[in-house]
Amino acid sequence: MEIPFLILALIAAFIYTLVASIRNSSRIKSLEREVLNLKRLMAAGVTSPATAQAESVESVENTDFEAEEKNRDLPGAAASQAEYASEPEEAAAIVEAEDVAREEAPPALANETASAPATKESFESLLGARWAVWAGGLALALGGIFLVKYSIESGLLSPAVRLSLAAIFGLVLGLAGEAIRRKAVPGIAAAYSNAMIPGVLTAAGALTLFGVVYAAYGVYGYIGSGTAFILLGLVAFATIGLSLLHGQALAGLGLLGSMLTPALISSETPNIWALFVFLTISWLATAAAARRQGWTVVPSLANAGLGLWALGYIGFSETINAEPPTLALLIMLAGTIFLWPGKHFDTPPAEAGETAAPERRAIRAIRLLLRPSLAINLTVSMAVILPAIGFLFASGGIDTHPALIVSALIAALAALGAARHYAVWPAIIAALGAQTAVALMSRQGIDFIGLINDTGVTLPPVGTGYTAEIAMALGLGAVFVLCAFSFLKRKGADDADFAQLWAGIAALFPVWLATASFVEYGNLGRDWLHAAYGLGLGFVLIAGAEWLHRQNNEAYRKPLNILVLGSFAAFALSLHTLTEGLATTVLLSVIGFVYVLASRYRNWDVLPWVMAVASVAVLGRIAWEPTIVGPQNLGLTPVFNALLPGYGIPALLAVASAWLLRDWPGVRAKNFLQAIASVMGLLAVAILIRHAMNGGTLDNSVPTLGEQSIYTLLTIGFSGVLMTLDLKSPSPVFRYGSMIAGVIAVINVLTMHFFTLNPYFTGENTGRIPFLNLLSIGYLLPALAYGGLAYYARGKRPAAYVSMLAVAGAALGFAWATLSVRRFWQGENIADWKGFLQGETYSYSVVWLLIGVLLLILGSRFNARSLRLASAAFVLISVAKAFLIDMSNLEGVLRALSFIGLGAVLIGIGLFYQKILTRKNAPPAPRQADT
Repeated sequence: MEIPFLILALIAAFIYTLVASIRNSSRIKSLEREVLNLKRLMAAGVTSPATAQAESVESVENTDFEAEEKNRDLPGAAASQAEYASEPEEAAAIVEAEDVAREEAPPALANETASAPATKESFESLLGARWAVWAGGLALALGGIFLVKYSIESGLLSPAVRLSLAAIFGLVLGLAGEAIRRKAVPGIAAAYSNAMIPGVLTAAGALTLFGVVYAAYGVYGYIGSGTAFILLGLVAFATIGLSLLHGQALAGLGLLGSMLTPALISSETPNIWALFVFLTISWLATAAAARRQGWTVVPSLANAGLGLWALGYIGFSETINAEPPTLALLIMLAGTIFLWPGKHFDTPPAEAGETAAPERRAIRAIRLLLRPSLAINLTVSMAVILPAIGFLFASGGIDTHPALIVSALIAALAALGAARHYAVWPAIIAALGAQTAVALMSRQGIDFIGLINDTGVTLPPVGTGYTAEIAMALGLGAVFVLCAFSFLKRKGADDADFAQLWAGIAALFPVWLATASFVEYGNLGRDWLHAAYGLGLGFVLIAGAEWLHRQNNEAYRKPLNILVLGSFAAFALSLHTLTEGLATTVLLSVIGFVYVLASRYRNWDVLPWVMAVASVAVLGRIAWEPTIVGPQNLGLTPVFNALLPGYGIPALLAVASAWLLRDWPGVRAKNFLQAIASVMGLLAVAILIRHAMNGGTLDNSVPTLGEQSIYTLLTIGFSGVLMTLDLKSPSPVFRYGSMIAGVIAVINVLTMHFFTLNPYFTGENTGRIPFLNLLSIGYLLPALAYGGLAYYARGKRPAAYVSMLAVAGAALGFAWATLSVRRFWQGENIADWKGFLQGETYSYSVVWLLIGVLLLILGSRFNARSLRLASAAFVLISVAKAFLIDMSNLEGVLRALSFIGLGAVLIGIGLFYQKILTRKNAPPAPRQADT
């Protein structure tokens, strides 16, 4: 008899608490209405002693309550008050009074209220008004659990009675929550919206009912799986419905219950259609509640739950029925577009204030990714794309081709990205997911590395086996183009950042998908299907750019340029599917040149850059295959072979483009074209020389000194040509390019001519002709070229650069003279292992002194300080050689002649400098007086 008495005592205590709460809430509600009326009168300018006294009492006794009243200026406060009013008429009166008070309040009072900082909640309020509520709800749930546990252990009540009492207890909690909600104080709703007593009681009741139904089904077996499924669903939907009254937390509880219901109910023959219909209805109910209340957390959880169910079904099922999860995900996407968020956040983003250019770009990029409802965007995108990719990895059988399912899901996700301003992530993830799906659905067992290296790998025949894969890749590309133009037409003018993103998707991903389809499924020899797709895509993008141009809207300028660049990529794809080798390389430059010609009719910023991209693509093909047509197909005839058109035509077209665009307003594009035209021209000449000097073959063998000398002469001449172009048409490319070419030539001299390819170290034969031999080609001609370039650069380039050229020429002349002396004494082979002769050693001193004297004369004649310094260097070398080498190695008359000649030359040089310096320092002659 103790247990029933305890139960009755708990029920009585609960009823007493409930009645007291209702009585107190009604008293507080009446006080609140009086305060609202007083404030309305004050705002209207009506004052009275009673009003002043009421204000004084309120300011002393209800400080916290006034703070809550101030917070009512926040959005949603009036709605919250109306929600928790006991009657609809009272809610309307409260909202109307608040609106009247706000409209009639003086400006000063309104500003003061708006600027008042939010008061920090006291520890007493946090402990008593919030934590106590949640702790009380937990205590109620635990109390019910302990009571049932005690009754079970004691064997006092049968399972049916316990379940009935638990069900009654859950219903009582729900009814108590509704009763308190009807009598709750609006001020409490505004201040403690996340700790409302009605919501906590309702949540406790919902959990109790969930437990009762599951225990009746899973523990005691009183009801079947169908009945349990229906009851759990009803409890979940009822909880979601009540969340409209009690808040988002209760909606999350109902959503959790609905998502767990199928997992709690086991069946040997599950009905997949019933499962996903139930989950879809749960999602729609959650979305409808979220739309009414403006929630974002619960719908995000609903997206994740539906996606996880679809992914789990795909991963753990032996035989997959693809239609139910696919339709559920498609309905989720449609609900996101039209139900929630729908048009709620579909407004163009506000432009930020002016900032620095890099900061503005970074801020706009971040703002683009952090659009409203970010959580909903990410969850709905991942909930669709992960199951779509999961279909490709399904281990069990599937009743529909995965390509069809993946295409439908990704296309619908892309449609969401094009339908709303806020749907940035669906657009991005749809594009990336499409490329991932196409890459995963590749041919099995193909050695693409061996295919590229031509090791005899054969491809499986292209037939109906890949029709669905090809259709998926090309179809998704078309979907992205349609979505991009749909967004640009409807919303592009109002959302420049997102318009650029969609233009980039339309320009990049269809070409990317078609390329992957061609490489993995197409005929790598000649594929007319992918060629037609590339041509059609290119013309569509050009037509789209022309349409944007005619809109005459500045917001379309960047998307237009992106589409034009994408059209070139599409044409390049089509070209690669039909041609190979020389034709592909040459026609790639021809297509880029056509865009340059189009600049005569359209002033689109990107047109010169298309030719630049084409030239870079040509250089990329050259780097991949320098012979253009393959080593086995390259002829041995110098100059007149496949290299001449393969390198020459793209270089000529690049030069012609730079000349046609010499007056183009875009400085960067013009300079880049000039630079790449110069590089391609130099490369064309150099590769022809390499082919001719290397026996008609192109390989990575080390060049000879003669070949390297030609490259050095070519670089020196290239520097001079760029300097001439700069003088006629000033350009930073020509100016700095000429100096860079000169520096590169000097580096070649220091590394190749003096050390790596020097016949003294390599032992290379210098030739039988005394003067016209390898030494003249490798040293004398470059020395003269450096001297001429230094003379030409005087006054046109920095003095340090001119001095570098002059010193390089002098060093080459010194090397030629020195090696020529050795050849005179040693013969054609001047290798270091042959040692030195006494006459050879003496000859070096004579020649070096003569070079020093010659440089001194030239320096004096042209007033070139660098040449005079070089002369001094040669003289010092000769002096050092005389004292360090000649004194010990020469004997007899040669030793004496060496020092006599050195002394005479040194005295002559000193006399020469004395005369020059005396002439410079002499005072000017006095002017004679006129007579």
